[in-house]
Formats: sequence, structure tokens, C-alpha cells
Amino acid sequence: MALRTLSAKNAAALDQELMTTGAFSIDQLMELAGLSVSQAVFKLQPLSSGKRILVACGPGNNGGDGLVAARHLFHYGYQPTIYYPKQSKNDLYQRLSKQLKDLKIPFTDDFHGAIEQTDHIVDAIFGFSFSGEVREPFPSVIEALRDTKIPVLAVDAPSSWNIEDGPPASGPGKGFTPDALISLTAPKPLVKWFQGRHFLGGRFLSPAVAEKYELDLPKYEGLDQIVEIV
Repeated sequence: MALRTLSAKNAAALDQELMTTGAFSIDQLMELAGLSVSQAVFKLQPLSSGKRILVACGPGNNGGDGLVAARHLFHYGYQPTIYYPKQSKNDLYQRLSKQLKDLKIPFTDDFHGAIEQTDHIVDAIFGFSFSGEVREPFPSVIEALRDTKIPVLAVDAPSSWNIEDGPPASGPGKGFTPDALISLTAPKPLVKWFQGRHFLGGRFLSPAVAEKYELDLPKYEGLDQIVEIV
């Protein structure tokens, strides 16, 4: 099943439209995205295969999706740990962080130590708006994601990948290909370079919006907020 992709420019425009004429709040969109990510982890990493989940969060919306996912994962019975080195002072992110701390979910500054004590990793560092160079402290983190044998799920984009042009030809992200990817709302052009398991989360678009942006609306089963693209 090949789905039509959404450029970075159109993805930003779609998000803006959802929050204006669509009447969604950023909180709602992040909650829906994080819920989808948590369900993808549940599909990829059954509780019987290991409960420890390391969630690497960047400073923007992609990181917020990771924070939401961690909360849901805790309630499913997992044991998430959060790596969030550049914590935003924005009220939304502060509230998401407090929700996790109230659940006694640990935050760590030692990514390389945490990666040795986990069963699965969520890469929620950079999303569709990423461009330019990877800056500290993330170069060594992305290199660790590249080199680890632990399975990695990337949120919307493998961190360091260009949304339009795919994996970088040089730098810390060269050679980084996660085991799985969850595209949010719609796949981005980079998926043509991705070879792992691919999920879509976006069970909230109206048919009118999907038609305007020329997107495919796949069939979601039952209560699922995700669908695997095969």
C-alpha cells in the first residue's frame, strides 16, 4: 500500500489549518500524535518482550509527541525513561513534563548509559520541520541510535533525515536507519528511502481536508489509531 506523501511546506500548512479553520488545539494534535506513537510501540514491542522504553525527545513538537507517548506507555504497563536534554519553557511542554514526573517516570541526562538498559527506543528528537545541522547534544545521540542493536521507532522522520531528500550523506546521521517509522497525519517524501516497518497515525482528518491536500485515508481497524503500511 503506497500512500501519497505530504511535503514539509504542506505539512506546516495543514497543521496551521487544523488549528484555525479545523478548530483543533496544539494540545489535541499532540495528544493524538503521542497516542498513535504509543500504539506503534505496543505493536512493535509487546510487554512480554520487554517493558523498558527509552524516549529521546527534542525541544520541539516532535519531542512533545514523545512525552505524550511516554505517558500512555506507562499506563499500558511499560517502564519509560525520558531523555530530554533541551527542555522547553513553553507552558505546554512544562505541563507534559510534570504529568510524567507525577507518575515517577524517570528523566535521565545519560543517554548512552540509558541505551544499555532498555528494550526499545523512541526517536522523537526531530520532526518534519528539521533542517540544517544537528547541534549538541544530539550528534552523539544520533550516532548511538545508528550503532545500537536495540530496535528504534522514529516519530515522523528519522532524526537528521531531510524531509524531502532523505538520509544525510555525511555527519552524525549518515547510515542511521531505524527499524520502524510512524508517519503522523501523512507520510513525508523521505519514506521513499525508508525500508523498515512503516505505520501511519492520523485518524482525525476529515475527508474534505484529505481531499484538499490530496491525501489517502487508509482503513483503520477497530479502535486502532494507527495502520501499518505494507
